[in-house]
Amino acid sequence: MSVISVRRFGALLAALAVLALVSLLSLWIGSKSIPFGSTLSVLLHHDGSPEAAIIHDLRVPRTLLGILVGAALGLAGAVLQAMTGNPLADPGLFGINAGAAAAVVSGIAFAGVASVSGYVWFAFAGAALAAMLVYGAGSAGGGVTPDRILLAGAAVTAVLIAYVSALLMLNTETFNQFRFWSVGSLSGRRMDVVTALAPFIAAGIVLALCLARPFNVLALGDQHGRALGVRVGRTKALGVVAVTVLCGAATAAAGPIAFVGLAVPRAARLLVGPDQRWVFPLSALLAPILLLLADIVGRVVIAPEELQVAIVTAFLGAPVFIALVRR
Repeated sequence: MSVISVRRFGALLAALAVLALVSLLSLWIGSKSIPFGSTLSVLLHHDGSPEAAIIHDLRVPRTLLGILVGAALGLAGAVLQAMTGNPLADPGLFGINAGAAAAVVSGIAFAGVASVSGYVWFAFAGAALAAMLVYGAGSAGGGVTPDRILLAGAAVTAVLIAYVSALLMLNTETFNQFRFWSVGSLSGRRMDVVTALAPFIAAGIVLALCLARPFNVLALGDQHGRALGVRVGRTKALGVVAVTVLCGAATAAAGPIAFVGLAVPRAARLLVGPDQRWVFPLSALLAPILLLLADIVGRVVIAPEELQVAIVTAFLGAPVFIALVRR
């Protein structure tokens, strides 16, 4: 095994170890102080105590959802950046999260949807529609370019945000229900949400990882990719499907969370280089670390109240985005 492969494998193992540690911290830290030893004890043996109920009913689903949502957003960002050749690609910047939000608010207003299990189908539809609109607008008149995709994403996002704002202003009940979902949070989600969304996220992760090798070839350009046997249209279409499934499920569960898919793939490439076969899995490990750390910070920074995870990631991600744009 070469030195580069050893370093890449070491980065994956280190990320996995850090994710395990952060997950334990997520189970331990909360509004109610529980000793670390007691946390481990009731985690392994549910004794029916109030502490066990907090760990198993609140913190375990919250932590598992943070792992799933983080992996979905990080991997979706990595796929988008590989597919477009744009290091600023992010589901939030490409209108996918806005599309999911617009569909969810439509489901609340017109179909009476009131649960996460109902949100997910609308979120999938909205994410898919936004992805198709952005890709279609960005590829019109000369093929896909990073600048066109970014501008198309900004335009579609603006339209969808205007639609959501108009609908919320006209319907007070929809606003009251939507505002709790739209902030972006891991709190208040139960295990049924995790079990409902886990199959979709798992399918999206498998599909995205299978596309790593073709996207490596497409980094040379579409013409070289065709010459080397890659079916360009099919590969990019499957990439859109993977991003749609991952972002739709993540947004349905936790609401819109920005910048995770932007910053994490960049960090992964700094650690393992441009090979997507390593960038994709490392992004799926680093993103949950970032999301869980942001969630932990949100629990303690204004304790005993909580700051939603999307607010924390925005504070962390906005400077990163500005720095990348300046470069």
